[in-house]
Amino acid sequence: MHVLEKGAGPPMILLHGTGVAAGFFLPLLAELDGVRAIAPDLPGRGLSDPIDHPRRHFRTAAVGWLDRLLDVLGLEEIVLLGHSAGGVWATWYALAHPERVRRLVLVGPPAFPGTRCPLPHRVLATPGLGRLAAGLVPPGRESVLRFAAVMGERATLVRHPDLIDLLVAMRRDPVAESAARDEIHALVSPLALLTPSGFRRRTRVRPEELGRLTMPTLLLWGRDEPLGGVAVARGVTDLIPSATSAILPGGHVPWLGQPVQTAAVILDFLH
Repeated sequence: MHVLEKGAGPPMILLHGTGVAAGFFLPLLAELDGVRAIAPDLPGRGLSDPIDHPRRHFRTAAVGWLDRLLDVLGLEEIVLLGHSAGGVWATWYALAHPERVRRLVLVGPPAFPGTRCPLPHRVLATPGLGRLAAGLVPPGRESVLRFAAVMGERATLVRHPDLIDLLVAMRRDPVAESAARDEIHALVSPLALLTPSGFRRRTRVRPEELGRLTMPTLLLWGRDEPLGGVAVARGVTDLIPSATSAILPGGHVPWLGQPVQTAAVILDFLH
């Protein structure tokens, strides 16, 4: 397990999404003062070893890995932030171990009620077509920026050439690519091109599960979020008993364009 750590104060774990590593949080980490911010490379990404598990047991494996992370760090109770697929990990963990999650922050989580899977992930999850499509798109700056455009973040990502380099490196790393494929196949239906949401039934976060999240929860949503409009964010917020939401400029990764504002909203929620 490899982590990036910055600052001192109450511990806050930040979980990244698919196809990236902990370094993707660097613009946000720079603005998070007064907390001990810990961003792990999730399994198979960055410098963390992969884990071997059947895709149908992905949820159990994710919760178990986070349990071990907290135990290794000696943390009993945390603030847990999850972005994108990391938001699904964070939600699964908060449902399994509410006693260890003091507050929950979710940034653009997929597979939630009302969300719709972006087209690239639907294609990648389709048997045969996904592998063909991946082979036709060589890893490089232009393919990274095209995907960023789908996620509403091309104009903001170009401000961070170091993060573009990180994303290209992740695409070229066979271990990281395998981990990303596993995550996509665990969350996205093989029939995604034929279904409204595109997400698998067994890994979707159900409305009744959101109703069991009793800890204070903050949902951050980009105004141009490709998973769904502002109404989706409002609907999710209404399902969580102690939730508030904030709509930020940008798409799927609001801290790329607004790191100071994103951090300020998070810190205000914590204090």
